[in-house]
Amino acid sequence: MLGLGALSKKVFGTPNDRKVKAVRGIVEKINALESDFEALSDDGLKDKTEELAKRAMGGESLDDLLPEAFANCREGAKRALGLRAFDVQLIGGIFLHQGNISEMKTGEGKTLVATFPAYLNALTGKGVHVVTVNDYLVRRDAEWMGKVFAALGLTTGAVVPGQSDEEKRTAYASDVTYATNNELGFDYLRDNMKADIKEMMQRGHNFAIVDEVDSILIDEARTPLIISGPAEDRSDLYVAIDKMIPDVQDEHFTLDEKSRQVTFTDEGNEWLEEHLSARGILPEGQTLYDPESTTIVHHVNQGLRAHKLFTKDKEYIVRDDEVVLIDEFTGRMMAGRRLSDGLHQAIEAKEGVSIKPENVTLASVTFQNYFRLYGKLGGMTGTAATEAEEFAQIYGLGVVEIPTNRGIARIDEDDQVYRTAQEKFAAIVTAIKEANAKGQPVLVGTTSIDKSELLSQELTKAGITHNVLNARQHEQEAQIVADAGKLGAVTIATNMAGRGTDIKLGGNVEFKIMQAIAADPEGDPEAIRTQIEADHAKDEEAVKAAGGLYVLATERHESRRIDNQLRGRSGRQGDPGRSSFFLSLDDDLMRIFGSERLEKVLGTLGMKDGEAIVHPWVNKSLERAQAKVEGRNFDIRKQLLKFDDVMNDQRKVIFGQRLEIMEAEDVSEITQDMRHQVIEDLVTHYMPPKSYADQWDTEGLYAEVIEKLGIDVPIMAWADEEGVDDNDIRERLEKETDEFMAKKAVAFGTEQMRSIEKQVLLQTVDRKWREHLVTLEHLRSVVGFRGYAQRDPLNEYKSEAFQLFENLLDSLREDVTSKLAAARPMTEEEQQAFIAQFQAQQQAMQEAAQKAQAEVSGASPTEFPNAIEGFDENDPSTWGNPGRNDACPCGSGKKFKHCHGRA
Repeated sequence: MLGLGALSKKVFGTPNDRKVKAVRGIVEKINALESDFEALSDDGLKDKTEELAKRAMGGESLDDLLPEAFANCREGAKRALGLRAFDVQLIGGIFLHQGNISEMKTGEGKTLVATFPAYLNALTGKGVHVVTVNDYLVRRDAEWMGKVFAALGLTTGAVVPGQSDEEKRTAYASDVTYATNNELGFDYLRDNMKADIKEMMQRGHNFAIVDEVDSILIDEARTPLIISGPAEDRSDLYVAIDKMIPDVQDEHFTLDEKSRQVTFTDEGNEWLEEHLSARGILPEGQTLYDPESTTIVHHVNQGLRAHKLFTKDKEYIVRDDEVVLIDEFTGRMMAGRRLSDGLHQAIEAKEGVSIKPENVTLASVTFQNYFRLYGKLGGMTGTAATEAEEFAQIYGLGVVEIPTNRGIARIDEDDQVYRTAQEKFAAIVTAIKEANAKGQPVLVGTTSIDKSELLSQELTKAGITHNVLNARQHEQEAQIVADAGKLGAVTIATNMAGRGTDIKLGGNVEFKIMQAIAADPEGDPEAIRTQIEADHAKDEEAVKAAGGLYVLATERHESRRIDNQLRGRSGRQGDPGRSSFFLSLDDDLMRIFGSERLEKVLGTLGMKDGEAIVHPWVNKSLERAQAKVEGRNFDIRKQLLKFDDVMNDQRKVIFGQRLEIMEAEDVSEITQDMRHQVIEDLVTHYMPPKSYADQWDTEGLYAEVIEKLGIDVPIMAWADEEGVDDNDIRERLEKETDEFMAKKAVAFGTEQMRSIEKQVLLQTVDRKWREHLVTLEHLRSVVGFRGYAQRDPLNEYKSEAFQLFENLLDSLREDVTSKLAAARPMTEEEQQAFIAQFQAQQQAMQEAAQKAQAEVSGASPTEFPNAIEGFDENDPSTWGNPGRNDACPCGSGKKFKHCHGRA
């Protein structure tokens, strides 16, 4: 008997079915227009684009234009590429336009699907960004789909590393721009470090379509994009703090050697406050608990750690006026490696060697907050349903499963669980042998490079020819993926997300044709194509007869999504295929979740070596375990995002203010408002409202006015006049300073004065923001301890970050006002020196941005000055044979597993 939920699904369909059914009517309208658009000439398609664009810019809604736009785009794709979009591809495009994630199985043509909403939304003239996971796919998709947009009269751009600013500006100015998430994020940060609006590359964030949306918005969103540069020299602070630490008594701190933590006690904090004030490190009237003291507290804690947790000749040695760390496992020196967050500088101060400045964050953004800048966002992937809650909560994106064009014929077998990894690998080799004997292509999924190499060795011993696919993406990799469907092919891969190349049964016919034409340039391309297509048809039938692609996974990932991505490589477009997972009790997921119970079950069943347990219950229990891990990871990301959201609100204010300054021809109103606010704050401080005249500190106000406003006015005499109150003083000061700055503008020349105001504003905003970012980082590092006092660290962080930001805005106004007050006309030599210094600062910031991006994107072979001889990042055979924990052969100083060996 059916339950109520099952019965309603049977009668009304699932919520997803109802969503899909609701747009079928739109697809029917598009199909009804097909013959009209087929009748148009090539120029007629472009004329139609012009007409639709005029209507869009004239206020007609894109939803109303959708049927005609999609019909025009389908006809353009048919003529440019010879591909006619299926109805399900149109459905996927409609949901993307509506701001959803279209979950489409592998092989359903997602690259073409993106052209429909991209074309429709580009009609507004505001630009569309199509985001993908690597530079190869950016170039390929922009060139391939660019033919469709060209046929429709639109321009296409591709943004890749190494382009000049001018090339990037042109790409971003195109109607449709293809780019990676890293490139978009870094360009956004770089734009907000520019000094002139004409130098900015991006022109806004209208609509983005994110391919492999789960990989980009979830997997890669764990790490923010950061542009860093050297900090100002703070050697005096490190040395001053270091001199205090030897006087710290045992009762002033608690030491936990097991967790390598050392913290000051309440008694220690009182002692600190007294001694820091006495030495002038803590400003007068400021306590350790004020938000402004965050950086001092951070450095004092690092000084304590340097003295109590780090011992010379054990954790580090001193050599050639330098502190060199020692690897605790190998005992080797780690030259070039430095401890972060000022800890290395604290050790340098302790040992009396030269203190090198630490690197600080110049700008940073998380992918979550970058992609939330877009007015509308859509995404595509084969696997999003398992993370639907996260997409909805973080990005406001719904997930819609798009039906396949043809039914799925793949057979998904139950998991096979073995007692040991050794038994599991033996069974895997046997299964591969059996499939290979009948010519069935096998794709083997592993979770790490180590395991893929181990399996490769086993297959070599068994005499099975195979390809190993490392995790980095480039053209050679696309070739291996394209060949993975050939008769008898065996391919080992570490991760199948975002490969961008379909595994087609019998091999990829287009790759074969391209290779054949390149090998025989004198031959007739058409004859070559005809011959290869005929041979391919036979190969395809032979592979289908052998059972299609066999996906064999050697472990379950902690995310169901990754397992589904691998499984989805088989059975594309109704092809036959099968998938199975081989597991053992030694696997990470099995070991952490319930392996003891399973081991008892295996013991009770009296299983022999080499035998496996196979049952749907095992699959269900593992999927529940995976769902728990996914939930925990989501909670971690959500918590990190809550902290970053605090900074993001402030980032928007600062970047918005920068943009306002750059867009303005004349910023004198902004500087005048700042000056008047400074005057109001000064008058309020020294002449509090509703206070008596004998309570005013006119001498203090007089001194501050000279220092901050640059004018000498008789404040004491004004205050002695009959009937004068604080408002009169404020108005007089405003009038005097306005006249003073007007005379200065005449002396400089109006145009030069406007330029100086703009440069002072931008430089001061940038400097204050950089200092603020460092303070927020330090606050993040210490705010967690508030939890011990039963106070919520997030609320504490919010309130203190807000107070710090208020302080930033106050000091920004004061700095700009005092700098402009002190400005005087420069000689020509001084002007040139000032301009050169400003340009050098901008250049240094841009170089820091390029360096940060190179670390994320991967650099070209010419960008590895410290690499081993002959190193080529695209050819692993030139890397030698480094262990996972050895230094990377590219010379980056990172471990191999964290650099070019990253799985």
